[in-house]
Amino acid sequence: MPTLDRQDNVFVLDLGDGENRFHPDWLTAVGAALDEVEKAEGPRALVTAATGKFYSNGLDLDWLFAHADHREDYVLSVHQLFARLLSLPLVSVAALQGHTFAAGAMFSLAHDFRVMRADRGYWCLPEADIGIPFTPGMAGLVQSRLAPKAAHEAMVTARRYGGIEALAAGIVDEAVPEEAVRARAVEIAQAQVNKAGDTLGTIKARMYAPVLATLRDTTDPLG
Repeated sequence: MPTLDRQDNVFVLDLGDGENRFHPDWLTAVGAALDEVEKAEGPRALVTAATGKFYSNGLDLDWLFAHADHREDYVLSVHQLFARLLSLPLVSVAALQGHTFAAGAMFSLAHDFRVMRADRGYWCLPEADIGIPFTPGMAGLVQSRLAPKAAHEAMVTARRYGGIEALAAGIVDEAVPEEAVRARAVEIAQAQVNKAGDTLGTIKARMYAPVLATLRDTTDPLG
């Protein structure tokens, strides 16, 4: 389960050491960690990271198929997480040490910056291969954070990007050796801790107003 630590002015949220899929309990734990980060005062920033082979494999499909009657509520909770992170009033950095797939990849895009392991691990939006269409909110998130060509290729072809390829496509901001991923993310975050506050929150809210409205729309999250 996710755990929250603090290094000086940088909060480090470790998503876990498994596949870090979005089980409802996992979503609740991440939400509680974000509550703590937002309630803190003074300079601060956020790094999300993980331990092991995966950063996140996205939706917990086993849970979802077993609770099909909760599908809309579940998708709404995922949308709310994306919207919250995208509009967070402080700088966020995703440290991608392992595989980052599907909703896990979308979660990474909701951060301000991404640092990825250069030599192993993939970033991928596999929806076209696994037969699960993007919700309007998810499509809007991807298209708001990637250049049109990169968004088209990632969404339509389900390409698996290694770190160097993801950097070339503009999906991540840096690709570094495995042992440097988390430290570099913390370094980037530490340089931006003084940005935290209402002004940054307003800037993000206005910059991403259309996609935030879609993600927060509770009338028909599945489109």
